[in-house]
Amino acid sequence: MTADIALNPTRLAIAAAVGLVFLLVLIIRFKVQAMIAILIGAITIGLAAGMPAEEIVTAVNDGIGNTLKGIALLVGLGSMFGAILEISGGAQTLAVTMVKWFGDKKAAWALGITGLVIAMPVFFDAGLIILIPLAFSLARRTKRSSLYYVIPLLAGLAVGHAFIPPTPGPILVANMLGVDLGWVILVGIFCGIVSMIVAGPVWGGICGKKYDLPLPPHVAEQPDMDESKLPGFGVIVGIILIPLVLIILDSITGVVPALASWQPLFGFLGEPFLALLIATVAAMLILGIGHGYNMAELEKVMTKSLEPAGLILLVTACGGVLRYVLQYSGMGDMIGNAVSSMSLPIVILAFLVAALVRICVGSATVAMTMAAGIIASIPGISDLPPLYLACTTAAVAGGATVCSHFNDSGFWLVKSLVGMDEKTTLKTWTIMETLVGGTGFLVALVISFFA
Repeated sequence: MTADIALNPTRLAIAAAVGLVFLLVLIIRFKVQAMIAILIGAITIGLAAGMPAEEIVTAVNDGIGNTLKGIALLVGLGSMFGAILEISGGAQTLAVTMVKWFGDKKAAWALGITGLVIAMPVFFDAGLIILIPLAFSLARRTKRSSLYYVIPLLAGLAVGHAFIPPTPGPILVANMLGVDLGWVILVGIFCGIVSMIVAGPVWGGICGKKYDLPLPPHVAEQPDMDESKLPGFGVIVGIILIPLVLIILDSITGVVPALASWQPLFGFLGEPFLALLIATVAAMLILGIGHGYNMAELEKVMTKSLEPAGLILLVTACGGVLRYVLQYSGMGDMIGNAVSSMSLPIVILAFLVAALVRICVGSATVAMTMAAGIIASIPGISDLPPLYLACTTAAVAGGATVCSHFNDSGFWLVKSLVGMDEKTTLKTWTIMETLVGGTGFLVALVISFFA
């Protein structure tokens, strides 16, 4: 790694401010693609700070290489895993079974839990499109406002998408901060459960009473789904849990002396890319081949699923460039000194930075990437306890979730699918997203006190 170079602190601060503002203007005002904007912003910071050209090139190469080497396989495998789960009907299986167990009166809880589980391997947009017909079906059957069921489903999906690997967001943040995914999963589960309850059944119950939202006309007469063709509940849960259990067992056997003899085995099987590979192969055989798909059909589905993964990886790689430019220019030292002088915990700083970018830019992925890059550039960050770094990861995820509004594509997707106007969407979805992110951050902050 290249050593930080000695540059004028005042010039550094001005360069960082100019570069970050320029980056935001490119995205917000001129609608420049996020990957290009982040890369231009990072290079602008380096040039304005007076970094030598060769140092900027080194930061770009190191940022891309060191960032992608930890997450490229995970994002790709996770995308393919989610695609198989989607085409097999596994998401519907979870939702239908959970609703039967909880009953119509507690169905909002079932949808929240289902959304949380499904959003870990399946992208938010796909999970919503797959599961929202069930929420509408429940609303039609119980004569309630559709928001009574839609909000808990949205909350569960938002929680799974933000806090719990193998969803890409926390993976990329954990990779930049150098924290073991087992800790991230454990902290993410605690943050996610509390957030889902507050933003899902609780807030959904309030919205359901306050806004009597009818079903969208195009779904009001749709028949219920055919449950006889869905895969088994136990099979779906078992396959989804494979990577989570293996990664957690790797972490546990590494710290519990009585289980030390198992560490070599679970250290291998719990390596994130291998754990997810095992789950993906199991999904191919059981949910794909076992439900009538041939290998050629699966290949097409899995290849198609990699299209959004490519965008995520490139944006993430450019976030790594931003991180290394800040670090190599010495900006990381300045940020670290500023945090120390303010006595502001890094968990709080991580949340505030991610929330600011989220509000300005709209994209949760960009917010996570930029916040993680800034926090990772602080000297000594890798020396913090794993539990604290996992809490920092959750704080970044929380900040990148709050305040979804007009510049977020998710805002317009929810508005269109649910059939709300902009004002109602702000009063329901935006508040729900803020509850998810804010509650998750508060839980992470409390846990960090014990790290």
